[in-house]
Amino acid sequence: MARPFDDSTRRNIAGRCAAFARNPPDQGGPALKHAAVAIALTPGESGDETALLLTLRAAGLRAHRSQWALPGGRCDAGETPVGAALRELHEELGIKTDTANVLGLLDDYATRSGYLITPVVVWVTGNAELVPNVDEVASVHRIALEAIEREDAFSFTTIPESTRRVIRFRHAGQHIHAPTAALIYQFREVLAGRDTRVAELEQPVFAWK
Repeated sequence: MARPFDDSTRRNIAGRCAAFARNPPDQGGPALKHAAVAIALTPGESGDETALLLTLRAAGLRAHRSQWALPGGRCDAGETPVGAALRELHEELGIKTDTANVLGLLDDYATRSGYLITPVVVWVTGNAELVPNVDEVASVHRIALEAIEREDAFSFTTIPESTRRVIRFRHAGQHIHAPTAALIYQFREVLAGRDTRVAELEQPVFAWK
């Protein structure tokens, strides 16, 4: 369904995030480096609908180069996931905002490459200008929430290397995989009022390093 970029949509999404029963972090698991990403909500291409920002990582990056990602990165020492997500949003895309625009947090997702990612849902004001950092971002895309809510937006497959299902989100003729696809999928489920877990959704082998 279409979601206009307005105060009513913001309140609705904030309410959905508040009602979401977030899983507590797993304190007994292996040591992972903490990271955070922003599910940044902005006006879409037409300016009327609500969209989330998706980036294609720059080819010159050391890790996960030329892969689809939500804006984000590793938490600095003593930094909270919310602080890291807001800082990375500014560093990668030039968007400066504060905690007053944070609508909620989703479940942490442990990656095969050794990170524990916290997704932070952020409302970005309509007049915020995107200024991508070319050293980190090859391109930035506005994905209408209506697109992630389509019944056929996500698909699942298997790989010989794992018993877990691999999730895929189709965009611009390409498949976007976990962790990005898993986090967007959980956000889609939160929008629908469902507490759907994604920790067991698998990444493709190329993303394991």
